[in-house]
Amino acid sequence: MTQHVLAIDQGTTSTRAIVFDAAGAIVSTAQREHEQILPRAGWVEHDPVEIWTGTEWVIAASLARAGVPASDIAAVGVTNQRETAIVWDRRTGRPINNALVWQDTRTQSRIDELARDGGPQRFAEITGLPLATYFSASKIAWILDHVSGAREAAAAGELLFGTPDTWIVWNLTGGARGGIHVTDVTNASRTLLMDLRTLDWSDELLEVWGIPRAMMPEIRSSSEVVGTAHLPDSLHGVPIAGILGDQQAATFGQAAFDAGESKNTYGTGNFLLVGTGTEIVRSESGLIATVAYRCGDEPARYALEGSIAVTGSLVQWLRDNLGIINRSEEVETLAATVADNGGAYFVPAFSGLFAPYWRPDARGALVGMTRYVNKAHIARAALESTAFQTRDVIEAVVADTGRPLDELRVDGGMTRDDLLMQFQADILGIPVVRPKVVETTALGAAYAAGLATGVWRDRDELRSHWREDTRFEPRMPADERERRYRLWKKAVSKSLDWVDDDARALVGTTGA
Repeated sequence: MTQHVLAIDQGTTSTRAIVFDAAGAIVSTAQREHEQILPRAGWVEHDPVEIWTGTEWVIAASLARAGVPASDIAAVGVTNQRETAIVWDRRTGRPINNALVWQDTRTQSRIDELARDGGPQRFAEITGLPLATYFSASKIAWILDHVSGAREAAAAGELLFGTPDTWIVWNLTGGARGGIHVTDVTNASRTLLMDLRTLDWSDELLEVWGIPRAMMPEIRSSSEVVGTAHLPDSLHGVPIAGILGDQQAATFGQAAFDAGESKNTYGTGNFLLVGTGTEIVRSESGLIATVAYRCGDEPARYALEGSIAVTGSLVQWLRDNLGIINRSEEVETLAATVADNGGAYFVPAFSGLFAPYWRPDARGALVGMTRYVNKAHIARAALESTAFQTRDVIEAVVADTGRPLDELRVDGGMTRDDLLMQFQADILGIPVVRPKVVETTALGAAYAAGLATGVWRDRDELRSHWREDTRFEPRMPADERERRYRLWKKAVSKSLDWVDDDARALVGTTGA
């Protein structure tokens, strides 16, 4: 009987389930969006119950569409939006608060307070991460501080924390009736609570944030059997054998396993990962050190990452907040009606700027506006901002490694946009390579699960599955490329130093 692997991809805006065959090809897929809850400026929340019910639905739909019974599913792999914090009652299985999403910036005052003693790199030697609202630790602490009775319940061992992978696996394996409370090394490395060297929770950092160790999941490898599914019925008895944070999963799906190999994922945000092997490399250029993956009992592999907060979500913003487009797919068509951006540059610093700037005081800026600029120019500027931000992090990679990239492998939903991919090649001056399967995040989770259960022999076999689809060669003259990048850097400078006491007071007054 043909073996299949099911990947659950729990993302920032939707949850998908994809059935892959033994050749790594997509057999079926199902997707469901979930609500983006925005109570006020800087606050971004999700309903964990909605995420779980959506997960149940996409599992059932993908299996039905594939016509595949549970007996033909060799394993389940889970990949997820990282850093997003969920806290729930272990007895009832009910979340005590909405999930605080990785984009949420409400904890900036606590970050600032800790950074006064040691700066933003205060814990980087332990965690590889700067002090930032991006990571999970401050979100967990905020929930414990602001939900009535939460700290007492946590101290009594009644509460559990997890990123979405942990929440899904706990529910898959039985929830309040015996669910397994685990995460993997890649997700744990994004909490600001794990020691990169020991791959265990840091007692020092748990104490700094006031988080009981009993709340924290067990840290497991990315590719190993962690338990079996009990829910939904359509997956009963199937081993759960792969867990990876979404960007690490995409790297695994691109078969970028070794030091020096890289990928760039275009999703809600953009994330460039460059492998550093078993060595932890400390960036001096605004990148972060993270775990790339761990297979079984092998040593962990590490990576440098350039994290960009807003790319695909900017297209959603054009759709939902401005009504410039009706569907996200229309942005390319609209942008293609003009030859360039008309002089407009869009810096989407909605949650501050992440790598390589790490400027929480930045806010979104649309500059260079004249009466000539129309909605098509704004659409084009929005797409181009993704390419410019990618060049920012690649410049940081080159500065850290001393080695330029020969080409850029890309994946994620936005890579279907040929106009964006061509502009990306133009602004980088190197080829951009899109694979046959662009859903590499889900594919990576499937690969990790299949490796642990014998569907695939080894990583060399996975390399043989990778196929190039389209190669975008740079066409823009070098002087024009550099002129546009200079203007982008000027636009970035206009977005800085926006958040101050006056801006905070305005947000507090409007509740926006």
